[in-house]
Amino acid sequence: MNKLSVPVENLRKDIRMRDESDPKMSTAWILVYLITIFAVIIAVITFFYLVFAAMAEPWIVPEEPSVALPLFVVLIILLVLLAIIGFIVSIILTYKLVNRRNTHFKRQMFLSEDVVAAVKTIAAKKGVDVEASLSSIERTVREAKAEETEKGAVLWAILTAVPYIGSLAQWYVYYFLMKDFYKHERREDGFWEDLTRTLDKCGVTFSVPRRTETTPNRSFVLYLILTIITVGLFGIYWLYVLLKDPNEHFKHHIQTEDQLLSTLESVAI
Repeated sequence: MNKLSVPVENLRKDIRMRDESDPKMSTAWILVYLITIFAVIIAVITFFYLVFAAMAEPWIVPEEPSVALPLFVVLIILLVLLAIIGFIVSIILTYKLVNRRNTHFKRQMFLSEDVVAAVKTIAAKKGVDVEASLSSIERTVREAKAEETEKGAVLWAILTAVPYIGSLAQWYVYYFLMKDFYKHERREDGFWEDLTRTLDKCGVTFSVPRRTETTPNRSFVLYLILTIITVGLFGIYWLYVLLKDPNEHFKHHIQTEDQLLSTLESVAI
């Protein structure tokens, strides 16, 4: 049995995991944020309706109680429904955002370790000394293992729903989602570059596809200030990039992993 077939099969298993670990989230989740905005608008309308109603002549109670509910009652019911729906769905959204961060980082760790094992097998098979190159790759893997620790998806989803501290918790979630994916992608780029050089020394040609869209180093402070001064409206765009950036990152993974697997399979034959 070819010794390389074992790490290649492990790599194949890692790649099959990506449908579950790297879910692409629709930007339609922005509607969750819009629910909150609609709720605020309804609340303002209700407030002004009550103020104007209090300034007008007293209401005349209809002889038929079933004629219609007063407008303000309808508004209050709508407000309560929006608040409940927004509360539940926002918890789900936070959980999904944090959970996919965790699952992607974990799968990437498995994949990196199996890639290192495959490279070592190839180098031993060809009698090539790649210790210096491998040390850089393994250092990157160790850094990722130390920094990309798991965040409690359930915990943060609950904290964002707690009164008074919910907004602070939500902002912190947005902070580490932006920063962690940015650092992860930069670290990953270094990993692929070192891997390409190492395989080249072994006589194996592997070219990493170019990223069509990189994850930028977005300023948390700027985004927070813009969200506050726009009374939350900028938060729509903030949520949009939290959905889009990982989606673009995952697309590059699909291209790179498929090409890497194809390359290693050809060597394992």
